[in-house]
Parts: sequence; structure tokens; C-alpha cells
Amino acid sequence: MPTTTLLDDHATDPVGTLLRPDDPGYADAVTTMTGTGTPDLVARPRTTAEVVEAVRTAARAGLPLTVRSGGHSIAGLSTPATGMLLDLRVLDGIAVDPATRVVRVGAGATWGAVARALAPHGLGLTAGDTASVGVGGLLLGGGIGWMVRLHGLAIDHLVGAEVVTADGRVLEVSADREPDLFWALRGGGGGLGVVVTRADLHAQRVGDVVFGELVLALEDPAAVLAGWRDVQLPADERLTTTLSLVPAAPDRPAVAMIGACFAGPEPDAVEPLATLRGLGPVLQDTVTVRPYADVLAEAHHGAGMRLTMRNALLPRLDDDVLADVAALAAPPTVLNVRALGGAFSRVAADATAFAHRDAVAMVSALRMPTAPGQPAPAQLPGWDAVARHGTGSYLNFDSGYADRHHPDATRERLARVRDAVDPDGRLRHGPVDR
Repeated sequence: MPTTTLLDDHATDPVGTLLRPDDPGYADAVTTMTGTGTPDLVARPRTTAEVVEAVRTAARAGLPLTVRSGGHSIAGLSTPATGMLLDLRVLDGIAVDPATRVVRVGAGATWGAVARALAPHGLGLTAGDTASVGVGGLLLGGGIGWMVRLHGLAIDHLVGAEVVTADGRVLEVSADREPDLFWALRGGGGGLGVVVTRADLHAQRVGDVVFGELVLALEDPAAVLAGWRDVQLPADERLTTTLSLVPAAPDRPAVAMIGACFAGPEPDAVEPLATLRGLGPVLQDTVTVRPYADVLAEAHHGAGMRLTMRNALLPRLDDDVLADVAALAAPPTVLNVRALGGAFSRVAADATAFAHRDAVAMVSALRMPTAPGQPAPAQLPGWDAVARHGTGSYLNFDSGYADRHHPDATRERLARVRDAVDPDGRLRHGPVDR
């Protein structure tokens, strides 16, 4: 079916709002933080029924279907060159039941909106670190947040979901209904052969937290890494920190940036934070007590900036591992280490599609573009020496989006789930973004 016949007479269809390249709103839909797509059509459904019709319309027209939520896909998965883009951002409803602590969230909502909706009830969810990230994609990848050591991954609190299959069926999915698909949704990433339209999550009681950033002068990356490790690994599970090593630039010196979240009373955080402050001269200290809903940051870079990013989930952080990590701390690579363990590791490896529960940390390496409008260099010198220590990687923080994210057994089980719900591969063209 020619794509023009879908739009000849009106801009609003049973699929919601349909847009073509010269329509108002098209540019906004196809532009994300990491790039700009050129799909033939954009569908903006307002209801699950309109998602169903969009899926069927794409199938009838022979159009590959890509789904976007917040638009933060590091791998650029929500910026297709052709086909139909299913923009879920209008499906952003949030309903909180304070009695059961279950929050029902449209897949197009952002985690910042979820945090704000939960806050008046004294509730929260550990989910990412950026307010504008979409619920759908981050959740499907796992969801590493500021309380990962205390409450685990975001997927560990998923209790149900509504999905649309490739043949237009609407399924309610939970541990009791479609259990294999429910397993796959928790860490299997996008491209599972379904469109997730709603997630039901069990929130945790969360009050104020001790949160902020320490910026230290960076003189010895290896010493700072070892010092951070020695504080974080044995720490109270209420403490989750990240360490970023930022190399020197022409306008500033090299710095170590420690982001910290302590989900408990401020006096309990004094000792570990004091030790972290002692890892180098403190240039800036923004650590204060604040509502958890205020900890999620806004996006850090502008639209269309394609980054190169790799990560590895590490089951140990001994001196040999840290030596290889420290070797990466040189221009132009930005290095980040995130603490895991605690509740994250108390989930069985096969309980969800996120299998790497033995990891004590995740290390990420990032390179920015060297010139405006250009992608970052594809290679990360020295990365292979770090990756060999890992058991896999976190797909939400990888610009490559390759099979190495899952162990063989997990990948094979995911393939069986995809074949069951989408035997013709209609909905495997573009995973939901983050």
C-alpha cells in the first residue's frame, strides 16, 4: 500500500495522529537526543486501541515499525531511516494506588513524571538517573537507578504490563498470565515482538534522601578508583554511588565526580561521605538532603548528539581489574563506575532476562563527538582489556546494542519468546527506546 494513501484526506486516523515529513510535529517526533530519523510516517496513538490499529496499518502497508518513548536510546534505536515510527509519548498516563503501592504507567511517560506522581504518597521507584528518560525503554532494559543496591532494578518491581502483539492482540502480562513473556519483558530489551503500552509497578516507601555530587581534583586515577571501591563495596546498602573520571580539557583540569545517594537518615551517611571527600581536594560539594523526586537530572546534551558508549558488568573489582579500568582514564574518554550488589544481587540469575546478578559494579566508557554534527569516534582504545573482566553488558548504556548483553541461555530463551509472539518478525525492526 503506498504510504500516501494513509494520509490523503486527514491528519487524525484510527491510529491517532499520522504525520508525514512535511507535517507540523514530524520533526519533533523524529528528533531525539542521539539523532534524527527519516521514517515515511509517524503515528502518535492516544489509546491502546490506536496502537493496535497502527501495528495493523504498518503490517498492511509493509512498513517496518519502530517504537520510541523518551528518545534517549544511546544506540539510536528510535531514529529509523524508513517505515513507521510509533511515537508513544501521548500514552503518558500515571495512576497511583496508595493502598497497594501499585502505579500504572503509560509507556510514553517519563521517569521524572512518575517520581513526581509518587512523591505526595511517600513512594518512589529506583529507575535511572535522568528525568526525561521514557518509562518503556529503560524498563525493558533493566533500569539501574539511584537505589539499585537497596531496591534492585526497576524491573524487579514490575508486577504486570499491557502489550500489543504483532497480530494486533492486546495481552495482560504478569507472573501468572503469559509468564514467559513477563520474564522476557524484565531485561530482554526492545524487539521482543510486542509493543508495551502500560507498565504496572510496585513502588517502595521513600522519604528524603542524602543526594548530590562531589567534584574532586583528579591527580591519580588508580588511587581514586581503589579508594572509591574500598568505601562502596562494603557499604550499607542504602548507599549507591557512581564515580566518573573526566579527563582534562583545554579549559579545565581533570576531575573525579562522585554522585551519591543515601536513602536514609543524614547522620548514617556522614562517615562514608567523609571518606569519599577525602579521596582528593574537593572542588565542589552539592550533597544535601532532598526529596527523592528531585534527584533525577535533566538531559546533559543536546539533540542529535551521537555518542560512543560501551559498558561491562563486573563480578569483581580487584587490583588487576582496576588497573585496566584506570588505563582508560585518559583524553578523550570519560569513565564511569556504578556500584551494584545488595538487593540487585539477591535476585536469581534466571528469574528475569537480566541475568548478570553477580556484578558488583558496572563500568562504562564514553566518547563525545569531536566536532558539532559529527558522530563520536567508533573505537574506544583500551576497552577490550576492561571488557574481558565482565560477564556481559547493560544494553541501555551501549551504543552498539549487540548480542553480548545476554548469556547464551538467556538469549536462546528470548528467541523462543519472540518466535511465539511474533513468528513473522513484524515487530523486530526497532526496539523501544530509553
